Amino acid sequence: MQTVLSRNPQRDPSKRDPAWMGRLFWLLAGAALLWPALVLTEFKVWTLFEASNLKPTLKFLGDFFPPKIEGEFLLLVAKETWRTVAIATAGIALAMVLAVPLALLSVRVLSVSALTGKMNKLPSALRTLLRWVMVLLRSVPELIWALIFVRVVGLGPTAGVIAIALTYGGMLGKVYAEILESGDAQVTQSLLRNGAGRLQAFFYGLLPQNAAELTSYSVYRWECAIRSSAVLGFVGAGGLGQQMDASMKMFNGSEVSTMLIVFMLLVWLADTTSAWLRRELG
Repeated sequence: MQTVLSRNPQRDPSKRDPAWMGRLFWLLAGAALLWPALVLTEFKVWTLFEASNLKPTLKFLGDFFPPKIEGEFLLLVAKETWRTVAIATAGIALAMVLAVPLALLSVRVLSVSALTGKMNKLPSALRTLLRWVMVLLRSVPELIWALIFVRVVGLGPTAGVIAIALTYGGMLGKVYAEILESGDAQVTQSLLRNGAGRLQAFFYGLLPQNAAELTSYSVYRWECAIRSSAVLGFVGAGGLGQQMDASMKMFNGSEVSTMLIVFMLLVWLADTTSAWLRRELG
């Protein structure tokens, strides 16, 4: 009997998945929830393969080859690529200037009034207000901020830098605060009880044990900012995206192809640099 069961996995209890009914239920439930979303978004992937859409798509893709490699154009692409990196770096720098004070002022473990238990009303209200400010900043996508500031300061990299600074300032501030609050607060609280100031408690208590994680997340956000800065160019915020948008409007597929290749190389370089920095700092 044992030999027969071992040859028939369907009847062998050791070969059965005891949770298959639960997995099947959640799979069907997920499909039932996803279907109305697909209907609401009018998701019809088969329209891409209709003759009226397939022909212009293939023609557009055919224009990508060969990529444009003229010296003057490559020099322009190199300039815009460097501008894209500069927008991301400047935006992240300003975001950190905004995020660090927001994080330090909203962290409970650095509150002197919280040492005895419940925080006083004024520090608690300030902490709540700052957290709502960070919610506001990160809830508005950088693309929307860029559209706003393009109309305020005009076309160019300035709008992109401000857009990244505001959105990423809220993101960095929130994550910085969560990282600092999740660490061991014993050393920080001991410093505060013995008369140390908030900054002293931060630099000698919280920062040493959380420096690697804070730096790793900051580098990751810089990597994301490079991607964002290229996208922001499509709304006039400068950089490689703006040049790509101009080439697409002129239906110049060879130029678009070259810039896509450069953009992929740029993202790969950012990923590689980010991974190396996180590895060195971790």
